[in-house]
Amino acid sequence: MDLLRWTGPLGARAALITLALALAGCGSAPQDESVSWSPEKLYAEAKDEMAAGAYDKAAKLLERLEGRAAGTPLAQQAQIERAYVLWRSGEKAQALTVLERFIKLNPSSPGVDYALYLQGVVNFNDNLGILGNLAAQDLSERDQQASRDSYQSFKQLVDQYPRSIYAEDAQIRMNYIVNSLAAYEVHVARYYFRRGAYIAAANRAQQTVQEFQYSPSAEEALVIMVQSYDRLGLNDLRDDAQRVLAKNFPNSRFASQGLTTRERPWWQIW
Repeated sequence: MDLLRWTGPLGARAALITLALALAGCGSAPQDESVSWSPEKLYAEAKDEMAAGAYDKAAKLLERLEGRAAGTPLAQQAQIERAYVLWRSGEKAQALTVLERFIKLNPSSPGVDYALYLQGVVNFNDNLGILGNLAAQDLSERDQQASRDSYQSFKQLVDQYPRSIYAEDAQIRMNYIVNSLAAYEVHVARYYFRRGAYIAAANRAQQTVQEFQYSPSAEEALVIMVQSYDRLGLNDLRDDAQRVLAKNFPNSRFASQGLTTRERPWWQIW
């Protein structure tokens, strides 16, 4: 049936208006109320979302705030806090990208020390996760590139901003990372030794002693050097390493127990 003929002239006009309004309503998207918010309102709402653990929502609000308040200290604050919420929501790579851009573009910002600290924390991972715990895996047995990146961020913070409120914690984390890196090198050297790759074992152990001489792992590294050189018949090198071991670790438990007594995880079949 023809709509205009059925309703009559006046009714037709009303029908067209009603139809137009209905179509407009169907085609319009929900209005974003944050469009009219001030930068201060955006920041307050983002903080509320962060406090509630809604990091995805907070990240979107902070991103809008960066554009709305561009060139102001509030925009810098929003950028750093967006990196934080991205990290907390599991977007580690994005968080690091935001922080790298902030540090590069705002070298004189009062927030650079925190940005460096957060950059170090994002890369600093002392949580192995459920698989690592089930396998009795040690942190030193994982890939250490993130730890090295974390160390560099903390070191830059401590060197450039020694009076920062984050410097003390950064130094503690640096010490932890050094010990972890040293333990990783020993882990690799031990791996080579148990497979009869004595040259590789000795070289990796020597690298540990040279780079991390004050780490607790230096003791076992020296033992690996002594035993590797002994298996290779390199008596002079063996005796030199033995003298260093005896001088620095006269009561070495590794020297008396050997390298094969360390308990193996259940997943290690060799």
